[in-house]
Amino acid sequence: MTRIIVRKLIWDEWNREHIKKHNVSQQEIEDVSKNVIAHEGTKQGRYLIIGRVGSRILTVIINRKETGIYYPVTARDAAKKERRKIYEKEKKQIA
Repeated sequence: MTRIIVRKLIWDEWNREHIKKHNVSQQEIEDVSKNVIAHEGTKQGRYLIIGRVGSRILTVIINRKETGIYYPVTARDAAKKERRKIYEKEKKQIA
């Protein structure tokens, strides 16, 4: 699987306000985008990235604008299935 490298995130008023509804900060998304643990494509051609911010595991949906430049559409706490995927990947890295 190709690794996603996020060099820059595009922010505007809409996505800043939208992530607040999910109790996620802009800084948390910036941190996750620099340390992507898992990712996958979505039906709309966007990407779902999952990463850690402290003890919190977040899922962020991003839309590619250019190589390395993405627009964060939304973010939330990772679902149980997504958290399990992260735990398994982290367990493999330790072993």
